Order: sequence, then C-alpha cells, then structure tokens
Amino acid sequence: MELRIITPERVTRHDHVHRIVAEASDGVFGILPRHMDHVTQLVAGVLVFEAEKGVEQFVGVNAGTLVKAGPTVMVAVRDVVMSDNLGHLRERVETEFRQHTEQEREARSALARLEAHMIRRFRELQGAHQ
Repeated sequence: MELRIITPERVTRHDHVHRIVAEASDGVFGILPRHMDHVTQLVAGVLVFEAEKGVEQFVGVNAGTLVKAGPTVMVAVRDVVMSDNLGHLRERVETEFRQHTEQEREARSALARLEAHMIRRFRELQGAHQ
C-alpha cells in the first residue's frame, strides 16, 4: 500500500507499507492491502505502520481523516509529531496537541467576544439613526 500523511502545510510522509494501525473515536483498527475502501475520522494518537522492510514506524497525529482508496491510504491531519521512541512520542502527542487544543479554545473565546462586541456596536449605531 502507499501511505501518504499530509498536513495543511505539506506532505509529511510518503511510504510503501504492509499494514497500518490507527485510532478512531470507536477504537483502534488495522488496515491491510486488500481491505475494503473506507473513510474514517481519526482522533489524536499514534499511527503505526509497517514499512516494506518489516520495521514498525510511529507517527503522532492530531485529529484528522483517513481515506483508503484502492492501494492508497491518505491521512489528512492538522499536525504530526515524529519520534523513534514510542514512549516519548506518546508524551509529545499529549503535550503538544493538548497545547494546540487550549490555544484553539482561547482563540474561539476571543473571537466570540469580538463578535458580541461588534453586534452591540451595530445595534447602538442602528438605534442612533432611528
């Protein structure tokens, strides 16, 4: 199979693999070359794949989508973390992706306050012209 892991910025990995193990919201699943085509949502976690030489490799992925179409598996995620040490990788995934989640929450909160302020100002301006 051909595995491509892409982020909004670039293609992070492009490998030929024998199997893939990933995590969705309903649990961990595996993909082999002759499995049916499908699409699934991934949760933040560790994606494992076996390269052609039989060596397992690990990639930390943030939430995203996995699409298997024929011999190609595309994994589109917001961010990836690379490491050869599985324990260290799990720690980095939790730390970095948790930090991203917190930053996103703060940004959404600031945007909501800005939108509320703009609506109040529009109403004030409307009231002044009536």
